[in-house]
Amino acid sequence: MKRVMMILLALLASGALAFAGGGQQKSGGSSVQAYHIGIVTGTVSQAEDNLRGAEELIKRYGRVADGGIIQHVTYPDNFMDQQEVTISQVVTLADDPLMKAIVMNEGVPGTAEAFRRVRERRPDIMLFSGESHEDPLVIQGAADLAISADFISRGYAIPWAAKQLGADTFVHISFPRHMSYESLGLRRQIFEEACKDLGIKFVFVTAPDPTSDVGTAGAQQYIMEQTPQWVSTYGKNAVFFCTNNAHTEPLLRQLLQYGGLFVEADLPSPLMGYPGALGIDLSAEAGNFPAILKKVEEAVVAKGGAGRFGTWAFSYGFTASAGLGEFAKRILDGKARLDNVSDLYAALGEFTPGAKWSGGYYVDANTGIRARNQVLIYMDTYMLGSGYLPTTAQKVPEKYYNIKFQGGK
Repeated sequence: MKRVMMILLALLASGALAFAGGGQQKSGGSSVQAYHIGIVTGTVSQAEDNLRGAEELIKRYGRVADGGIIQHVTYPDNFMDQQEVTISQVVTLADDPLMKAIVMNEGVPGTAEAFRRVRERRPDIMLFSGESHEDPLVIQGAADLAISADFISRGYAIPWAAKQLGADTFVHISFPRHMSYESLGLRRQIFEEACKDLGIKFVFVTAPDPTSDVGTAGAQQYIMEQTPQWVSTYGKNAVFFCTNNAHTEPLLRQLLQYGGLFVEADLPSPLMGYPGALGIDLSAEAGNFPAILKKVEEAVVAKGGAGRFGTWAFSYGFTASAGLGEFAKRILDGKARLDNVSDLYAALGEFTPGAKWSGGYYVDANTGIRARNQVLIYMDTYMLGSGYLPTTAQKVPEKYYNIKFQGGK
């Protein structure tokens, strides 16, 4: 709350909260910008949905170079080896005196350090992280707000959904870097416990990290080669889950050909992996998620995958980028409060009409302390060809919230 009050006071001092209507005020008969919002995303090859969400903000509110309020930059694909480049990209945004909010989606390693450096120079800038790769306590100490796909609730909800599909085996595909992240590593532990409770065999398999020397192409080739063998070993009633975006397309392509089940992606979206796996062109449907979902669904059903492949009806990555940018704008316009989670949900809902969301504030299992600046969210699973599974309506047993991260198990 102290940080919230400091930001509000700084914004009031600069007059930012007095400006409404697209971040502009009238002065002497001319229109001048009251604030700018920066958004940092991955590139098309690593996180296309995140980038498209930034483009939606530009479409709505204009690019800074063209007199609008959105400044968009991308971080390197190989962000693990180029953290200083990522940090520099974020910090450079603070050189703009009109910059009043920065959204980082995803919050790759280096985000917390970048936010700390920005805060030292510009305490008036709000700092938002979407889907942080850094441990919760690390990003909570640097960001004014962080949102994450609910890695605790989904740790139970995804195996529950798999059980509804008749899955007998849960194959979890990842690599050591991801398992060192508390959010992903803890979710894996919850997956394993939930599978045991639900009577599903849990299997962990390791695949190459796309940020390693093999690169994205090498990691994807590995998935292409291994998936038929995995299906042969674990059967067509095995459900597959991977923690990396780049792995998703080749995994889906091979599962559609060889069998297997797929509940949803790590960061779910009808755009995550499906267009490439199905060879469909969605350029005419760009930004129209009901139309995108319909076209993807028709293609999956045509491949014989009805009721076996799922997603979220709207893109999580797209919504995080666009929704956090929208939330920042509403705060700066005086139409939302930073500490009001209902205002946050309303901003996210701007891009997911009709979708059911659930979630809550992150609670540290070790201390029992509820964070007030990290919100975990998730949406009902949509099974292509058969409709929604009510995952958000399931009561997650309390035991899963008390599982402690074992540090990269």
